[in-house]
Amino acid sequence: MSFREQREMIENLRDFERKMTRDELEDFQMYLKRHKDDEELDALSMKRLKELHEKYYINRPRKPFIDPFKK
Repeated sequence: MSFREQREMIENLRDFERKMTRDELEDFQMYLKRHKDDEELDALSMKRLKELHEKYYINRPRKPFIDPFKK
């Protein structure tokens, strides 16, 4: 797992902090602090971050825009 992927996951999860349980929020805040210190997460922490990302962040494909004024 690269630092870039770690950053993307953390940024995606910031919007979902209110929905997290207390334990999940504590873990996420720890990951956020470690990220701010420019540390890469170990394998166990990265696995937990992936689980949080899969649980809260759903990447839905966007529907194509249909112009209602175009014939």
